[in-house]
Amino acid sequence: MSRPASFSIIGGAGFRAQYYLRIAQALPEEFNISGMVVRDESKANAIEQKWNIATYRDIIQLLKSERPDFVVVATSGSAIPEYLIQLAELGIPALVETPPAQTVEDLLDLYNKISQLESKVQVAEQYQYHPLHAARLAVIKSGRLGTITQATVSISHMYHGVSLIRKLLDVGFEETIIKAMRFESPVVAGPNRNGLPNKEEVIRTERDIAWLEFDGKLGIYNFTKDQHRSWIRSNHLSVRGERGEIFDHRLDVLLDFKTPLHLEFKRINKGEEENQEGHYLEGIMAGESWVYRNRFTPARLYDDEIAIASCLEKMIEYISGGASFYNLAEASQDQYLGLMIEQAIRTGKTVKTVRQPWADVNS
Repeated sequence: MSRPASFSIIGGAGFRAQYYLRIAQALPEEFNISGMVVRDESKANAIEQKWNIATYRDIIQLLKSERPDFVVVATSGSAIPEYLIQLAELGIPALVETPPAQTVEDLLDLYNKISQLESKVQVAEQYQYHPLHAARLAVIKSGRLGTITQATVSISHMYHGVSLIRKLLDVGFEETIIKAMRFESPVVAGPNRNGLPNKEEVIRTERDIAWLEFDGKLGIYNFTKDQHRSWIRSNHLSVRGERGEIFDHRLDVLLDFKTPLHLEFKRINKGEEENQEGHYLEGIMAGESWVYRNRFTPARLYDDEIAIASCLEKMIEYISGGASFYNLAEASQDQYLGLMIEQAIRTGKTVKTVRQPWADVNS
């Protein structure tokens, strides 16, 4: 598109919608917000004053005044299916926040209805586009690690973590054997979605660990609630192939069978020390090679915003005839596996997943 892509947002007062507002503000030459659906009038007034964006009480009212290229659905989880179906019936492409539905039954119902309407729907699962994860995936795709057989992900909760496991292992919709457990322990509360702590408080946290065995490949999910926001709990990711390993920021590979190389994923930032080119991430290098370049320089975006901006960019390509990047089937599979992990934790039994209808269309 020669002009900025135009998109509307449903659920403008929510936590996730704020990302899209900040991204559009930072990248006005790329993205333009064409109105927002905000049901609560007082919240709508606050958004209009802060962001100078028109708001509407429902999608029909919005479409009388706006002509978006697509709509971002960033509502509470329970409201997503209704909006997706409504947009599909109106013939409007949708980029929806995760997860698309809350239960297996709802996932199946939504997938069947959206498939029958043949609508354009993608899901904003951004973790694969985080700069460091994208750099890791680039190394994997280059073949330097050889065939990947194991991945441990301690990054984010359930379907986000599962999506990374499936990407790292390059697995699709095959059946999976799941074993899982939960352990509770105390920790001093830190930041959460609502902001910074206002007092010292010791809370109980749940640590979930799951073993996901695919056909000859192993994924390990390990996450403690709010770990990704914690000041005193760390994230971790490792990937193993027969020719090398990624362990957090370290990359160990073989030049040949007797020559190991020990490299690091190094962030290259502008604006440090005497550099006056701006303040942004330029990219990530491993050794002498770029393994990730930030497409959105010189905008000042943090990693999660860069990743969501990548989803927006790929959505524009998709509605213009490009390839799907994370469709409803992929999102449903990751949510399904997350739900099966929870079932394994709850029952204490090994769970064997079954092939779902959305897999057959995407084989």
